[in-house]
Amino acid sequence: MGAMVRSPCCEKAHIKRGAWTREEDHLLIAYIRAHGEGCWRSLPMAAGLLRCGKSCRLRWNNYLRPGLRRGIFTMKEDELIIKLHSRLSNRWSLIAARLPGRTDNEIKNHWNTHVRRKLLSRGTDPATHRRLIHEEKDTGRLLPYKQEKISSSSSSSSNREGLWNIQDYRCPYLNLDLCLSPPSQKP
Repeated sequence: MGAMVRSPCCEKAHIKRGAWTREEDHLLIAYIRAHGEGCWRSLPMAAGLLRCGKSCRLRWNNYLRPGLRRGIFTMKEDELIIKLHSRLSNRWSLIAARLPGRTDNEIKNHWNTHVRRKLLSRGTDPATHRRLIHEEKDTGRLLPYKQEKISSSSSSSSNREGLWNIQDYRCPYLNLDLCLSPPSQKP
């Protein structure tokens, strides 16, 4: 026997899909001002809209809700998004909660189209927020991105001045094979 699955919300007969009209926006705004958000499933019928509850919720939260900020992100917002992403990863709703007036979807889209590129141009991996390692074009060696000049006299002369070879980062005694086991019993 299969699991019970809820049918998609907008496949019901007489449910409008696509772009919202001004009249629909006014009906939704007027209803929410008078009655509050309440239950999104029953709201469309009560407001006189031929839309599904999900469509009403998304329209309200992403476009009509008072206090929404639209338009270009400031440098301060970009830096806050970078800082929060380094701590929270792709938890866009948690990040949006700390940027008043911005929606989670808007922040996610801004991250994917602008902020990721900004980090990459700085030599930072957008996923880990660590310095990138790139391949040197003429030798094929892996090198840290924009490292400081080496001051140690023990560095090999084959390295270009100002860059380190990836071998400088290796720890041969470090075992990264991880496994789960019960703690060892010591007598």
